[in-house]
Amino acid sequence: MMLRIRSRDGLERVTVDHPNITIGQLKTLIQAQLQIPIHNQTLSTNQNLLLAKSPADLQSFADMANPNTLLSSLNLAHGSMLYLAYDGERTVPGAPSVSPAGSFGRKMTMDDLIAKQMRVTRQETPHCDSVSFDRDCANAFQHYVNESLAFAVKRGGFMYGTVSEEGKVEVNFIYEPPQQGTDEVLILMRDSVEEKAVEAIAAGLGMRKVGFIFTQTVMQDKKDYTLSNREVLQAVELHAESELKEWVTAVVKLEANEDGAADVHFEAFQMSDMCVRLFKEGWFETEIGQDVDPKLSIMKKEVVVGGKDVKEVDNDFFLVVVKILDHLGPLSSTFPIENRNNPVTTKTLKTHLDKAKHLPLVKRISDFHLLLFLARFLDVNSDVPVLAECVLRQIPVPEGYHIIIDSMANAS
Repeated sequence: MMLRIRSRDGLERVTVDHPNITIGQLKTLIQAQLQIPIHNQTLSTNQNLLLAKSPADLQSFADMANPNTLLSSLNLAHGSMLYLAYDGERTVPGAPSVSPAGSFGRKMTMDDLIAKQMRVTRQETPHCDSVSFDRDCANAFQHYVNESLAFAVKRGGFMYGTVSEEGKVEVNFIYEPPQQGTDEVLILMRDSVEEKAVEAIAAGLGMRKVGFIFTQTVMQDKKDYTLSNREVLQAVELHAESELKEWVTAVVKLEANEDGAADVHFEAFQMSDMCVRLFKEGWFETEIGQDVDPKLSIMKKEVVVGGKDVKEVDNDFFLVVVKILDHLGPLSSTFPIENRNNPVTTKTLKTHLDKAKHLPLVKRISDFHLLLFLARFLDVNSDVPVLAECVLRQIPVPEGYHIIIDSMANAS
């Protein structure tokens, strides 16, 4: 996972392999990645740390003073913000080097001018070697948009799973947040209590958010483009926000087969490094008129494409194709999925549990959507991680949770 670290030098990021490390181990990672010696570091979840003026002031921020404290006990998750104070000077990794330029500055050469231009070319190789979908979760998503929605409105979800050292992404469940869709845009309702529960479950399962999946509608005239300009904007925004170089964007659509019938078709991409850079630096025009060709992304300033200065870029220049595989993941996908047409109730829970009475409870709750339903009634900071860890390790569920879950199921 990634933690954001704010210090007097600004905002930086530290990559953490998993949330079950100690503060002492985190400080070792900060030393390795940000070049700040461990003995100089003072960490806190309180932003007022950065206002401390003396050593005595620093000592009052003791919430992360114990090196043996686990990060998970502090409710830290992917993207959490920490504050860091330190003594001494350092060279900030990745900061541009500055050299004196004389009284009137250095003259610009033609090479300098060329280097400042943004050249948009196709990126042939993705950072993601492949993306493998759990067959059941992928089928549940496509079946709903095909059979229930008939591809009449957009539907989207966040893909959760793992990333291997070789850059292989494995998707094991899809979370579909509350959303509103039309044939042009997809508005995701974010930062909810439910989404925090999703992150807690994912962390407990040893997984993380690895990509975004959405559908195109039958109303879209997509004969001459892969993604529309609005879809590119949404995809690159989520890619940039993730800070994950292997982040995957998947699209599900209906396509005519050789017999003229329509088949559901999956495609996977990464947004190119140049696309992410242009978005982060504010080059994209985000207000798109109705008369703009959907296959073209509009830039605020000219970029160089094929040796020409242009403000309109074919969307395909920003897409890097990712190979799709499938697998049978560790979770089932039989419990009703949240935020769909039919509400999920405690009666639903009872029906689901009764279907497999012969199985241990840990087997019966090894379903992300069931865990998310249980999270409505449990503490997201203590209870949810315990249940998720039981599922991850396939160990017996503590007796107390047996009683709680049974009481929920029988309350219907």
